[in-house]
Amino acid sequence: MPTATKARAAKADALRVRRVRASDMANVIALDAHVTKLPKPDYWDDVFRRYGKQRLHERFFLVAENRADRTKPRLLGFIIGEVRVWEFGSTPCGWVFALSVDPEMRLHGAGNALLEAMSAEFKKAGVSKMRTMVARDARLPLLFFRSEGMMAGPYIQLEKDLD
Repeated sequence: MPTATKARAAKADALRVRRVRASDMANVIALDAHVTKLPKPDYWDDVFRRYGKQRLHERFFLVAENRADRTKPRLLGFIIGEVRVWEFGSTPCGWVFALSVDPEMRLHGAGNALLEAMSAEFKKAGVSKMRTMVARDARLPLLFFRSEGMMAGPYIQLEKDLD
């Protein structure tokens, strides 16, 4: 087996995507606070309750971990999504509403693995389309999702200030 192929296989073996556990939440909260510079533990407690414990056949909260050190796996990132039905006249589809990867571990395949795992969950749930929303000026997420084959969809987001 060529060296590059062996290296990719070893990297893939060290990375695992699985459903979130209660014991992961301190690391999820810390990662989100590190990335967003805004700690919000109450928000994450609510997200775990809704997406990590209820209606698990249509709601998915997944984490990626590095298992290189099997005694203490390291949380690399997370993704959250759900199957939504009939909003705005849309047929059932999967919506990704959160994806975050440790900045020091980006470009190592965790984001790709998380999105692939979410795609598989959506397919198992019976949907064939996945959507997300990205801020126009959020260059990194926009480039990532486009590199994964996502493109502008048929809907336009509208908003209004409620002053």
